[in-house]
Amino acid sequence: MRDDAEAIWTAAMRAVQPERLVAARLSLEGDGRQRCHDGHALDPPLRLDDVDRIVVVGAGKAAAGMAAAMERLLGPEGLARHRVTGLVSVPAGCGRRLTAIEVRETRPAKANLPTPAVVQATREIMTTISQLRSRDLAIALITGGGSALLAAPKEGISLDEKIAVTRRLSESGADIATLNAARRQLSVVKGGGLARACTAGNLLVLVLSDVIGNDLDVIASGPCMPLEPSSPAGSSTPAGTWTTPGGCRVRHVIVGDNGTAAAAAAAAARQRRYTVVQSVADGGQQQASAEAVGARLATDTVAILAAARRDGRPRALIVGGEATVTVPADHGLGGRNQQTVLAAIDAVNQTGVPWPTGLLIASVGTDGEDGPTDAAGGYADAAVVAEIERLDLDVPKALARCDAYPLLAAAGGLIRTGPTGTNVADIRIVLACPCPLSPVAASFQLVRVPCPPWRQVFNLSVSRRVFHKLKTRGHGSQGCAATAHTSHRLTACFNPASGSRVGMNSCPTKPL
Repeated sequence: MRDDAEAIWTAAMRAVQPERLVAARLSLEGDGRQRCHDGHALDPPLRLDDVDRIVVVGAGKAAAGMAAAMERLLGPEGLARHRVTGLVSVPAGCGRRLTAIEVRETRPAKANLPTPAVVQATREIMTTISQLRSRDLAIALITGGGSALLAAPKEGISLDEKIAVTRRLSESGADIATLNAARRQLSVVKGGGLARACTAGNLLVLVLSDVIGNDLDVIASGPCMPLEPSSPAGSSTPAGTWTTPGGCRVRHVIVGDNGTAAAAAAAAARQRRYTVVQSVADGGQQQASAEAVGARLATDTVAILAAARRDGRPRALIVGGEATVTVPADHGLGGRNQQTVLAAIDAVNQTGVPWPTGLLIASVGTDGEDGPTDAAGGYADAAVVAEIERLDLDVPKALARCDAYPLLAAAGGLIRTGPTGTNVADIRIVLACPCPLSPVAASFQLVRVPCPPWRQVFNLSVSRRVFHKLKTRGHGSQGCAATAHTSHRLTACFNPASGSRVGMNSCPTKPL
């Protein structure tokens, strides 16, 4: 199953490689008009035979690949004819040498914060596009991670002060929309600042989105979006199409997003004979904590495992998103994907059920980075959980301290890909195979038991011989347990805090 999971997340990352997306999305017709791949011309049409110079600028983890794709699209003749130049800002490990466009590494890997080198590159970009003429074309390449790679603090605000605000918000669990709203208030380049500085007649913005829902104001903090909505409700004008006060016509084209990666992951799972029960970019979980996402994945496994064992066909659940993490003062080392996997392990452990053979849960960042670590994320299967138990590692403590990295490293549950050169947020994978159950695991079935006034929690169908053990272990929360056999069903509610048991056969149960 580990090989299957790796093939699935690799397919997701490969599908959102920027060179592939730009080539699929844009083309040049014989008359010099730039058109989208589906045959719909940009509105209004953009004719390169009317363009003098072309300047390409941008920032983000995929900006280098997008710049390479633009050079390939224009070709040697176009690069010479339009005297193409440019500069894009990328993290360490994502640089490459191109013919006309400079790709500059401006921040270290594993450090998603702006640096003085980022500020310098941003100033050069702003200066360059502010010297263009009406017959010139500016192309901005905006991708995930761009907020930390395109930075120009407002006058009176130092870079250190800007970083401090961002770090405090991030550690308090702020989501990407909240973070970028604050960044826009502190910056002259975000919140449309890049577009307002542009004096070219046209600004074409190519976007690779790492935001669920593709809100252009949020992606990289909206450097080419107006402060006010550009398209009123009910307007037929495409989102992100507007004219700056200086007369520059701006239009945005989204070349790929999290849904692109999720669809590719689902296709890879089907190729490996999995029945895909869900494949979405989960906007409902966009602002959820890693702990909540992990617990939800653990809950979802119940129905998925049951279905796989019922008909003998393996199942796959593919969900995109980007969780938040609230970091305590005494925190350890980890990232949101590692925290998500650890939360899933903890949720299953809290039920008292051994980790099922044939279950794998993974969460991985498509950019290859997960927090200030060298991992892209983490995964858990029966072997990883067995190693955690063998080493007697404290999952709840590591979860509370946001210290997932050393625990998963010791158990062999880290995912390392290195920088991928792209970024469309995260992909979560649940794989369930109809593997034979051990005699102990076969006696368990997760159920949800309504047992007021006690708080509803994950509960268990257990055999009579292990009920006493379950009751005396406590599990930290009040709840219900139910026994299930092929010959009869016996149900009991209990309070782990007091050890009391009430009402045999009195608590109705139903599978999740």
